[in-house]
Amino acid sequence: MCKLQIGLIGCGGMMNHHVTGLLKFDDVEIVAVADVRPERVEAMKERTGATRGYASHKEFFAGESKLDAVYIAVEPTAHDQIEETCIQRGWPFMVEKPMTLDMVQAKAISEAVTAKGLVTAVGFQDRYLDIVAQMKTELADMKVGMVYGTWLGGIPGVWWWMKKSTCGGQLLEQNIHLVDLLRYFFGEATQVYAQNGKGLVCPSELSKDLPAYDTDDFSTATITFESGVVANLMSGCFVTREGNAIRNGLTIIGRDKSMEYALRNNLTVYNAKGECKYNRMSDQSEAHDRAFLDAVKKGDPAAVLSPYADAYKTLLLADAANRSMETGQVIKL
Repeated sequence: MCKLQIGLIGCGGMMNHHVTGLLKFDDVEIVAVADVRPERVEAMKERTGATRGYASHKEFFAGESKLDAVYIAVEPTAHDQIEETCIQRGWPFMVEKPMTLDMVQAKAISEAVTAKGLVTAVGFQDRYLDIVAQMKTELADMKVGMVYGTWLGGIPGVWWWMKKSTCGGQLLEQNIHLVDLLRYFFGEATQVYAQNGKGLVCPSELSKDLPAYDTDDFSTATITFESGVVANLMSGCFVTREGNAIRNGLTIIGRDKSMEYALRNNLTVYNAKGECKYNRMSDQSEAHDRAFLDAVKKGDPAAVLSPYADAYKTLLLADAANRSMETGQVIKL
């Protein structure tokens, strides 16, 4: 069997998460890896059996001439001609979210992959959850009025998350998964209004090895969709106390039916017949990667649920929420 030759750019936590699934696929061979930290390169080579390692994406592209696909998992501000080079070479790519903080760059990449018909995927893995598919089915006959969702927790311990200028803030960096699900369920938004706040996180509590923390402690965004649905998303990275019970996910309220989606865990549907609970039974990340690789084999961009051009619209919506926070204005879309 001819195996897909895969290259990896970025060897941190998210890439290792993808690799856990990729190593289960018998039609994949990881042949080249790149990271600015040499210890990560060596660890990834040992884990995957890759024979070629590089100290940067520029060295990676200089050393590689033929790959079937590239996986990209770098921090939001490190997308320096990575996707653009893949496009020039005709290499399909999967990129982790957020794809960039530069909307001009994102727009150019979106247009370029569309014009070329290139297979791409963005790491909005929740679209591949079996319980999300069930939600889609339930929504088919549901008259929805309002939706509210939360993603509340602590602060990830990576350097770029400390600064809004390098992570984009929690709504854009982390809660963008729920922003994406809202678009997946309800279509495009017409406007967003968001507010943010600080004062709960004490920077002195954080590691001295990390940059000074200056991002939002919490925010809330009200999004209006063309369909008339109004959703409110709350984001917060101030929760620290053990046992502080937080229920993250989405609550969808309709005229005669409602749903509670517990983030990546279960779905409960309520109607006149009572309630029905569905537990997550599959690994959404593996399903996401399998779909991307199958699309690469077929050369079919439409076989991916979260291609770059669609994910770009999710990024634009999250960026609009940030602009609303900055200006205090409703942002029209």
